[in-house]
Amino acid sequence: MRLMDLDVIVTAPPAPGWGGRYWILVKVTTDTGITGWGECYASTIGPEAMTHVIRDVFERHFFGENPENIERLFRKVYSSGFTQRPDLTVMGAFSGLEIACWDILGKHCERPVWALLGGLMNEKLRAYTYLYPLPHHAMSEFWTSPEMAAETAAAMVEKGYTAVKFDPAGPYTMRGGHMPAMSDITMSATFCKAIREAVGDRADLLFGTHGQFNTAGAIRLGQALEPYSPLWFEEPTPPDNIEDMARVARNVRIPVATGERMATKAEFGAVLRAGAAEILQPALGRAGGIWEMKKVAAMAEAFNAQMAPHLYAGPVEWAANIHLAASIPNLLMIETIETDFHNDLIKGAIRVDNGFVIPPETPGLGIEVDEDLARAHPYTGKDLHLQMQDAPCDYANGNSFQGGAPAPAD
Repeated sequence: MRLMDLDVIVTAPPAPGWGGRYWILVKVTTDTGITGWGECYASTIGPEAMTHVIRDVFERHFFGENPENIERLFRKVYSSGFTQRPDLTVMGAFSGLEIACWDILGKHCERPVWALLGGLMNEKLRAYTYLYPLPHHAMSEFWTSPEMAAETAAAMVEKGYTAVKFDPAGPYTMRGGHMPAMSDITMSATFCKAIREAVGDRADLLFGTHGQFNTAGAIRLGQALEPYSPLWFEEPTPPDNIEDMARVARNVRIPVATGERMATKAEFGAVLRAGAAEILQPALGRAGGIWEMKKVAAMAEAFNAQMAPHLYAGPVEWAANIHLAASIPNLLMIETIETDFHNDLIKGAIRVDNGFVIPPETPGLGIEVDEDLARAHPYTGKDLHLQMQDAPCDYANGNSFQGGAPAPAD
Protein backbone atom coordinates (compact mmCIF):
# COMPACT_ATOMS: atom_id res chain seq x y z
CA MET A 1 0.00 0.00 0.00
CA ARG A 2 1.45 3.35 -1.06
CA LEU A 3 0.43 6.98 -0.65
CA MET A 4 -0.35 8.33 -4.10
CA ASP A 5 -2.65 11.36 -4.12
CA LEU A 6 -3.32 14.50 -2.07
CA ASP A 7 -6.14 17.03 -2.05
CA VAL A 8 -6.23 20.09 0.22
CA ILE A 9 -9.52 21.79 1.11
CA VAL A 10 -9.62 25.10 2.99
CA THR A 11 -13.09 25.50 4.45
CA ALA A 12 -14.48 28.44 6.42
CA PRO A 13 -17.05 27.82 9.17
CA PRO A 14 -20.05 30.16 8.91
CA ALA A 15 -20.38 33.10 11.29
CA PRO A 16 -19.72 33.37 14.16
CA GLY A 17 -16.94 31.00 13.12
CA TRP A 18 -16.09 29.23 16.36
CA GLY A 19 -12.98 27.14 15.77
CA GLY A 20 -11.15 29.77 13.71
CA ARG A 21 -11.52 31.58 10.41
CA TYR A 22 -10.71 28.49 8.36
CA TRP A 23 -9.79 24.83 8.66
CA ILE A 24 -7.22 23.15 6.41
CA LEU A 25 -8.33 19.62 5.60
CA VAL A 26 -6.16 17.10 3.75
CA LYS A 27 -7.45 14.11 1.83
CA VAL A 28 -4.84 11.43 1.10
CA THR A 29 -5.49 8.43 -1.16
CA THR A 30 -3.50 5.22 -1.55
CA ASP A 31 -2.86 3.07 -4.59
CA THR A 32 -5.42 0.63 -3.14
CA GLY A 33 -8.14 3.30 -3.15
CA ILE A 34 -8.31 3.93 0.61
CA THR A 35 -8.84 7.56 1.54
CA GLY A 36 -7.65 9.14 4.79
CA TRP A 37 -8.51 12.54 6.24
CA GLY A 38 -6.36 14.84 8.32
CA GLU A 39 -6.35 18.46 9.46
CA CYS A 40 -3.48 20.94 9.61
CA TYR A 41 -3.96 23.35 12.50
CA ALA A 42 -3.39 27.13 12.35
CA SER A 43 -0.07 28.05 10.80
CA THR A 44 2.11 31.14 10.70
CA ILE A 45 1.28 31.76 7.05
CA GLY A 46 -1.97 32.15 5.11
CA PRO A 47 -3.94 29.16 3.84
CA GLU A 48 -2.94 29.60 0.20
CA ALA A 49 0.75 29.57 1.06
CA MET A 50 0.16 26.76 3.56
CA THR A 51 -1.43 24.66 0.83
CA HIS A 52 1.83 24.86 -1.12
CA VAL A 53 3.77 23.84 1.99
CA ILE A 54 1.51 20.83 2.52
CA ARG A 55 1.90 19.77 -1.10
CA ASP A 56 5.68 20.17 -0.92
CA VAL A 57 5.89 18.05 2.24
CA PHE A 58 3.65 15.40 0.70
CA GLU A 59 5.47 15.23 -2.63
CA ARG A 60 8.90 15.35 -1.02
CA HIS A 61 8.38 12.90 1.83
CA PHE A 62 5.02 11.08 1.67
CA PHE A 63 4.42 10.28 -2.00
CA GLY A 64 5.00 6.59 -2.70
CA GLU A 65 5.64 5.82 0.97
CA ASN A 66 3.91 3.08 2.95
CA PRO A 67 1.53 4.81 5.43
CA GLU A 68 2.62 2.30 8.08
CA ASN A 69 6.01 3.99 8.27
CA ILE A 70 4.91 6.78 10.60
CA GLU A 71 8.22 6.92 12.45
CA ARG A 72 10.23 7.11 9.24
CA LEU A 73 7.95 9.81 7.84
CA PHE A 74 8.34 11.90 10.99
CA ARG A 75 12.13 11.66 10.92
CA LYS A 76 12.26 12.60 7.24
CA VAL A 77 10.15 15.72 7.74
CA TYR A 78 11.65 16.71 11.11
CA SER A 79 15.15 16.50 9.68
CA SER A 80 14.42 18.05 6.29
CA GLY A 81 16.56 20.97 5.20
CA PHE A 82 19.12 20.25 7.95
CA THR A 83 16.77 21.28 10.77
CA GLN A 84 16.05 18.55 13.36
CA ARG A 85 14.18 21.07 15.50
CA PRO A 86 10.50 22.02 15.85
CA ASP A 87 9.10 24.11 12.99
CA LEU A 88 5.46 25.07 13.46
CA THR A 89 4.65 25.46 9.78
CA VAL A 90 6.28 22.25 8.55
CA MET A 91 5.03 20.35 11.60
CA GLY A 92 1.55 21.65 10.87
CA ALA A 93 1.76 20.22 7.37
CA PHE A 94 3.21 16.95 8.63
CA SER A 95 0.63 16.61 11.41
CA GLY A 96 -2.38 16.74 9.10
CA LEU A 97 -0.80 14.25 6.71
CA GLU A 98 0.16 11.96 9.60
CA ILE A 99 -3.40 11.97 10.93
CA ALA A 100 -4.58 10.98 7.45
CA CYS A 101 -2.14 8.05 7.48
CA TRP A 102 -3.68 6.77 10.71
CA ASP A 103 -7.15 7.09 9.19
CA ILE A 104 -5.92 5.00 6.23
CA LEU A 105 -4.30 2.38 8.46
CA GLY A 106 -7.43 2.01 10.59
CA LYS A 107 -9.58 1.57 7.51
CA HIS A 108 -7.09 -0.91 6.02
CA CYS A 109 -7.09 -2.97 9.24
CA GLU A 110 -10.84 -2.41 9.76
CA ARG A 111 -10.14 -1.14 13.27
CA PRO A 112 -10.49 2.26 14.97
CA VAL A 113 -7.26 4.22 15.29
CA TRP A 114 -7.21 3.85 19.08
CA ALA A 115 -6.93 0.08 18.63
CA LEU A 116 -3.65 0.62 16.75
CA LEU A 117 -2.28 2.82 19.54
CA GLY A 118 -2.31 0.20 22.28
CA GLY A 119 -6.03 -0.33 22.60
CA LEU A 120 -8.83 1.28 24.56
CA MET A 121 -7.80 2.76 27.89
CA ASN A 122 -10.73 5.13 28.40
CA GLU A 123 -14.25 4.02 27.50
CA LYS A 124 -15.58 7.56 27.73
CA LEU A 125 -13.75 10.87 27.59
CA ARG A 126 -14.49 13.83 29.81
CA ALA A 127 -15.10 16.88 27.61
CA TYR A 128 -14.96 20.59 28.31
CA THR A 129 -16.25 23.59 26.40
CA TYR A 130 -15.25 27.19 26.01
CA LEU A 131 -17.93 29.66 27.07
CA TYR A 132 -19.56 31.11 23.96
CA PRO A 133 -22.49 33.56 23.88
CA LEU A 134 -25.97 32.10 24.14
CA PRO A 135 -28.38 33.07 21.34
CA HIS A 136 -29.92 35.93 23.31
CA HIS A 137 -26.59 37.44 24.38
CA ALA A 138 -25.17 40.55 22.70
CA MET A 139 -21.81 39.32 21.39
CA SER A 140 -20.09 42.69 21.78
CA GLU A 141 -21.01 42.73 25.47
CA PHE A 142 -20.53 39.05 26.29
CA TRP A 143 -16.73 39.04 26.61
CA THR A 144 -16.71 41.55 29.47
CA SER A 145 -19.89 40.39 31.21
CA PRO A 146 -19.38 38.08 34.20
CA GLU A 147 -23.17 37.69 34.41
CA MET A 148 -23.51 36.44 30.82
CA ALA A 149 -20.51 34.14 31.25
CA ALA A 150 -22.05 32.70 34.40
CA GLU A 151 -25.36 32.16 32.59
CA THR A 152 -23.59 30.29 29.79
CA ALA A 153 -21.59 28.25 32.30
CA ALA A 154 -24.77 27.18 34.09
CA ALA A 155 -26.33 26.22 30.75
CA MET A 156 -23.28 24.11 29.82
CA VAL A 157 -23.37 22.33 33.17
CA GLU A 158 -27.05 21.55 32.56
CA LYS A 159 -25.93 19.91 29.29
CA GLY A 160 -23.61 17.67 31.29
CA TYR A 161 -20.26 19.44 31.05
CA THR A 162 -18.10 19.19 34.16
CA ALA A 163 -15.57 21.82 33.10
CA VAL A 164 -15.81 25.19 31.33
CA LYS A 165 -13.11 27.50 29.96
CA PHE A 166 -13.05 31.29 29.69
CA ASP A 167 -10.43 34.02 29.25
CA PRO A 168 -11.43 37.58 30.18
CA ALA A 169 -7.90 38.60 31.14
CA GLY A 170 -7.00 41.22 28.58
CA PRO A 171 -5.79 41.93 25.03
CA TYR A 172 -4.69 39.26 22.58
CA THR A 173 -1.61 41.23 21.58
CA MET A 174 1.42 40.51 19.42
CA ARG A 175 3.57 42.63 21.73
CA GLY A 176 4.55 39.78 24.04
CA GLY A 177 4.13 39.43 27.75
CA HIS A 178 2.84 42.50 29.55
CA MET A 179 1.81 43.51 33.06
CA PRO A 180 -1.99 43.22 33.29
CA ALA A 181 -4.05 46.29 34.05
CA MET A 182 -5.49 46.26 37.55
CA SER A 183 -8.91 46.40 35.87
CA ASP A 184 -8.06 43.16 34.02
CA ILE A 185 -7.15 41.44 37.28
CA THR A 186 -10.39 42.65 38.87
CA MET A 187 -12.42 41.57 35.82
CA SER A 188 -10.81 38.11 35.86
CA ALA A 189 -11.50 37.58 39.55
CA THR A 190 -15.09 38.79 39.07
CA PHE A 191 -15.59 36.29 36.22
CA CYS A 192 -14.28 33.46 38.40
CA LYS A 193 -16.49 34.49 41.31
CA ALA A 194 -19.63 34.71 39.16
CA ILE A 195 -19.03 31.43 37.37
CA ARG A 196 -18.13 29.61 40.58
CA GLU A 197 -21.35 30.85 42.18
CA ALA A 198 -23.33 29.73 39.12
CA VAL A 199 -21.92 26.19 38.90
CA GLY A 200 -20.82 25.50 42.46
CA ASP A 201 -18.76 22.34 42.65
CA ARG A 202 -20.51 20.75 39.66
CA ALA A 203 -17.82 21.93 37.26
CA ASP A 204 -14.18 22.89 37.15
CA LEU A 205 -13.13 26.37 36.05
CA LEU A 206 -10.45 26.49 33.36
CA PHE A 207 -8.83 29.92 33.14
CA GLY A 208 -7.13 30.83 29.85
CA THR A 209 -4.76 33.72 29.11
CA HIS A 210 -3.20 32.91 25.69
CA GLY A 211 0.32 33.70 26.86
CA GLN A 212 -0.48 37.38 27.35
CA PHE A 213 1.51 38.23 30.49
CA ASN A 214 5.03 38.68 31.69
CA THR A 215 6.15 36.55 34.59
CA ALA A 216 5.37 38.99 37.40
CA GLY A 217 2.03 39.89 35.83
CA ALA A 218 1.03 36.25 35.48
CA ILE A 219 1.89 35.63 39.12
CA ARG A 220 -0.16 38.64 40.26
CA LEU A 221 -3.14 37.50 38.20
CA GLY A 222 -2.87 33.85 39.21
CA GLN A 223 -2.70 34.66 42.90
CA ALA A 224 -5.85 36.80 42.56
CA LEU A 225 -7.70 33.79 41.11
CA GLU A 226 -6.63 31.27 43.74
CA PRO A 227 -9.71 31.72 46.01
CA TYR A 228 -11.92 30.29 43.23
CA SER A 229 -9.79 27.16 42.76
CA PRO A 230 -9.53 26.94 38.95
CA LEU A 231 -8.39 23.56 37.69
CA TRP A 232 -5.82 25.22 35.47
CA PHE A 233 -4.07 28.48 34.58
CA GLU A 234 -3.61 28.14 30.82
CA GLU A 235 -0.49 29.48 29.09
CA PRO A 236 0.11 32.33 31.58
CA THR A 237 3.24 33.52 29.74
CA PRO A 238 4.35 33.34 26.09
CA PRO A 239 5.51 29.86 25.03
CA ASP A 240 9.00 31.00 24.02
CA ASN A 241 10.42 31.12 27.56
CA ILE A 242 9.77 27.92 29.46
CA GLU A 243 11.78 28.93 32.54
CA ASP A 244 9.54 31.97 33.04
CA MET A 245 6.46 29.74 32.94
CA ALA A 246 8.12 27.51 35.52
CA ARG A 247 8.53 30.55 37.80
CA VAL A 248 4.79 31.13 37.50
CA ALA A 249 4.09 27.49 38.34
CA ARG A 250 6.21 27.78 41.49
CA ASN A 251 4.42 30.91 42.68
CA VAL A 252 0.76 30.24 41.90
CA ARG A 253 -1.35 27.56 43.59
CA ILE A 254 -3.22 26.69 40.40
CA PRO A 255 -1.91 23.98 38.03
CA VAL A 256 -0.35 25.48 34.92
CA ALA A 257 -1.46 24.12 31.54
CA THR A 258 0.27 24.75 28.21
CA GLY A 259 0.92 23.31 24.77
CA GLU A 260 -1.42 24.84 22.20
CA ARG A 261 1.49 26.55 20.43
CA MET A 262 4.12 23.84 20.91
CA ALA A 263 5.39 21.13 18.60
CA THR A 264 7.10 17.75 19.06
CA LYS A 265 8.49 15.92 22.04
CA ALA A 266 11.43 18.35 22.11
CA GLU A 267 9.34 21.29 23.30
CA PHE A 268 7.00 19.31 25.53
CA GLY A 269 9.96 17.51 27.08
CA ALA A 270 11.54 20.84 27.98
CA VAL A 271 8.28 21.90 29.68
CA LEU A 272 8.23 18.74 31.77
CA ARG A 273 11.90 18.96 32.76
CA ALA A 274 11.50 22.58 33.85
CA GLY A 275 8.39 21.85 35.92
CA ALA A 276 6.62 24.55 33.90
CA ALA A 277 3.26 22.75 33.60
CA GLU A 278 1.39 19.77 35.00
CA ILE A 279 -1.18 19.68 32.18
CA LEU A 280 -0.14 19.42 28.53
CA GLN A 281 -2.48 20.66 25.80
CA PRO A 282 -1.19 19.58 22.38
CA ALA A 283 -3.06 20.60 19.24
CA LEU A 284 -2.62 17.41 17.22
CA GLY A 285 -2.89 19.15 13.87
CA ARG A 286 0.23 21.17 14.71
CA ALA A 287 2.19 19.39 17.41
CA GLY A 288 3.44 16.46 15.33
CA GLY A 289 0.42 14.24 14.90
CA ILE A 290 -0.98 11.30 16.81
CA TRP A 291 2.13 9.14 17.21
CA GLU A 292 4.38 11.99 18.36
CA MET A 293 1.80 13.02 20.98
CA LYS A 294 1.44 9.40 22.11
CA LYS A 295 5.15 9.66 22.95
CA VAL A 296 4.57 12.95 24.76
CA ALA A 297 1.79 11.33 26.80
CA ALA A 298 4.23 8.62 27.88
CA MET A 299 6.80 11.25 28.84
CA ALA A 300 4.15 13.15 30.79
CA GLU A 301 3.15 9.98 32.62
CA ALA A 302 6.71 9.66 33.91
CA PHE A 303 6.43 13.19 35.33
CA ASN A 304 2.95 12.53 36.82
CA ALA A 305 1.52 15.09 34.40
CA GLN A 306 -1.78 14.85 32.52
CA MET A 307 -2.92 15.39 28.94
CA ALA A 308 -5.78 17.61 27.80
CA PRO A 309 -5.74 17.82 23.97
CA HIS A 310 -6.54 21.32 22.73
CA LEU A 311 -9.07 22.23 20.06
CA TYR A 312 -9.58 25.49 18.25
CA ALA A 313 -10.02 23.93 14.84
CA GLY A 314 -12.35 21.64 12.96
CA PRO A 315 -13.81 18.19 13.68
CA VAL A 316 -11.07 16.19 11.93
CA GLU A 317 -8.46 17.33 14.44
CA TRP A 318 -11.06 16.68 17.14
CA ALA A 319 -11.42 13.09 15.93
CA ALA A 320 -7.64 12.65 16.12
CA ASN A 321 -7.67 14.05 19.68
CA ILE A 322 -10.35 11.53 20.62
CA HIS A 323 -8.37 8.51 19.45
CA LEU A 324 -5.23 9.64 21.26
CA ALA A 325 -7.26 10.39 24.38
CA ALA A 326 -8.92 6.97 24.27
CA SER A 327 -5.53 5.24 24.31
CA ILE A 328 -3.61 6.98 27.11
CA PRO A 329 -3.75 6.42 30.89
CA ASN A 330 -3.04 10.02 31.93
CA LEU A 331 -5.92 11.77 30.19
CA LEU A 332 -7.50 14.67 32.05
CA MET A 333 -10.08 15.79 29.47
CA ILE A 334 -10.52 16.91 25.87
CA GLU A 335 -11.69 20.23 24.46
CA THR A 336 -14.81 20.26 22.29
CA ILE A 337 -16.60 22.79 20.10
CA GLU A 338 -20.27 22.09 19.44
CA THR A 339 -21.56 23.87 16.33
CA ASP A 340 -23.82 22.66 13.55
CA PHE A 341 -20.98 23.05 11.07
CA HIS A 342 -18.59 20.92 13.16
CA ASN A 343 -21.27 18.27 13.43
CA ASP A 344 -22.40 18.38 9.81
CA LEU A 345 -18.88 18.27 8.39
CA ILE A 346 -18.41 14.77 9.84
CA LYS A 347 -22.07 13.84 9.38
CA GLY A 348 -22.70 13.54 13.10
CA ALA A 349 -20.32 10.60 13.42
CA ILE A 350 -19.02 11.63 16.87
CA ARG A 351 -20.96 13.66 19.43
CA VAL A 352 -20.73 14.94 22.97
CA ASP A 353 -23.27 13.12 25.14
CA ASN A 354 -23.99 14.56 28.57
CA GLY A 355 -20.50 16.05 28.81
CA PHE A 356 -18.60 12.98 27.59
CA VAL A 357 -17.45 11.53 24.27
CA ILE A 358 -17.59 7.82 23.50
CA PRO A 359 -14.64 6.78 21.28
CA PRO A 360 -15.95 5.46 17.96
CA GLU A 361 -15.76 1.76 17.11
CA THR A 362 -15.79 2.31 13.34
CA PRO A 363 -12.58 1.94 11.30
CA GLY A 364 -10.01 4.71 11.05
CA LEU A 365 -10.89 8.01 12.68
CA GLY A 366 -14.52 6.91 12.70
CA ILE A 367 -15.75 9.89 10.70
CA GLU A 368 -17.16 10.50 7.25
CA VAL A 369 -16.22 13.94 5.93
CA ASP A 370 -18.89 15.76 3.95
CA GLU A 371 -16.61 16.85 1.15
CA ASP A 372 -19.33 18.77 -0.69
CA LEU A 373 -20.11 20.80 2.42
CA ALA A 374 -16.42 21.57 2.97
CA ARG A 375 -15.99 22.78 -0.62
CA ALA A 376 -19.19 24.81 -0.48
CA HIS A 377 -17.64 27.08 2.20
CA PRO A 378 -14.27 28.21 0.78
CA TYR A 379 -12.21 30.73 2.70
CA THR A 380 -11.92 34.03 0.83
CA GLY A 381 -10.53 36.29 3.55
CA LYS A 382 -7.00 37.58 4.09
CA ASP A 383 -6.59 37.10 7.85
CA LEU A 384 -4.87 34.18 9.50
CA HIS A 385 -6.73 31.45 11.39
CA LEU A 386 -6.14 33.49 14.56
CA GLN A 387 -5.12 37.15 14.44
CA MET A 388 -3.24 38.95 17.20
CA GLN A 389 -3.84 42.68 17.65
CA ASP A 390 -1.20 45.38 17.28
CA ALA A 391 -2.56 47.67 20.00
CA PRO A 392 -0.99 47.26 23.45
CA CYS A 393 -2.76 46.76 26.75
CA ASP A 394 -5.11 49.69 27.48
CA TYR A 395 -4.50 50.67 31.10
CA ALA A 396 -6.99 53.56 31.01
CA ASN A 397 -10.10 52.16 29.33
CA GLY A 398 -9.88 48.42 29.96
CA ASN A 399 -9.51 45.55 27.52
CA SER A 400 -11.70 42.97 25.83
CA PHE A 401 -10.60 39.66 24.37
CA GLN A 402 -13.15 38.88 21.67
CA GLY A 403 -13.18 35.10 21.95
CA GLY A 404 -10.82 33.93 19.23
CA ALA A 405 -11.57 34.57 15.56
CA PRO A 406 -15.29 34.82 14.82
CA ALA A 407 -16.03 35.16 11.15
CA PRO A 408 -17.65 38.42 10.03
CA ALA A 409 -21.41 38.26 9.78
CA ASP A 410 -22.93 38.46 6.31
